[in-house]
Amino acid sequence: MRIAFIGLGNMGGGMAANLADAGHEVRAFDLSAEALQRAAESGCETFGSIEEAVEGAEAVVSMLPNGAIVKEVYTAHVIGRARLDAILIDCSTIDVATAREVEQIAADAGYAMVDAPVSGGIAAAAAGTLTFMVGGGEEAFRRAEAVLQPMGKAVIHAGGPGAGQAAKICNNMMLGIHMIGTCEGFAMAQRLGLDPQVFYDIASVSSGQSWSVTSYCPVPGVGPQTPADNDYQGGFATALMLKDLRLAMEAADTAGTEPKMGRHAKQLYEAFEAAGNGALDFSAIIKTI
Repeated sequence: MRIAFIGLGNMGGGMAANLADAGHEVRAFDLSAEALQRAAESGCETFGSIEEAVEGAEAVVSMLPNGAIVKEVYTAHVIGRARLDAILIDCSTIDVATAREVEQIAADAGYAMVDAPVSGGIAAAAAGTLTFMVGGGEEAFRRAEAVLQPMGKAVIHAGGPGAGQAAKICNNMMLGIHMIGTCEGFAMAQRLGLDPQVFYDIASVSSGQSWSVTSYCPVPGVGPQTPADNDYQGGFATALMLKDLRLAMEAADTAGTEPKMGRHAKQLYEAFEAAGNGALDFSAIIKTI
């Protein structure tokens, strides 16, 4: 399949490479010359404009920084230039309202489009083990699924337009809350004289178990390899966690709900980022406890 891929950053670069490895013809575009060079080395064909990349493509995949850029890319450069029968797939994490707006604009122009944000981080993007949460109609999901499968371990239909974004921000709000609780638990255990490894062995098989404990322990040298073992470099940056928490609070305001723990987690991560820690993995918030 001929697939245009727009946005070749930390996530998009690995995703595009996996599509090329699966035998697809990947037509890549990014504003960064360095990102384009890496894509070319991964087997992608690179182009100097979005319009060139999407020409003749049967699918268009994007991984972009925010909703404003997603809207601009699709309305100014993709819709009306890509083939009308191309499936449009936005994998960015953006606000629900913009996702629905762009999908409606695409539908009005005769295109099928889905929102398909991901869970898994940079390592999973490179390994092809992402989880995709997809919003859109049944037929659009079926078409998108075939494109997404080489990049992930799970492709799940979350519901109609915007449902993928809704699932993503709810999931990551829970993750932000869980990580803070995990950090507090490990910090308290150590103050009470417990060995961190012993406490991990207990918590990982007890009611305190969570992904933040068993797969992403914030304590160096405990459990599987995590960013904590690399001085909190790499992984899922605090700035990205904060972006998702802010999107979650915007959605909560729109939905008329009040997630008190989610709002408090946002405040704690805002303070952590303001102290100069935005580039550190989000589990580094244990340093403040």
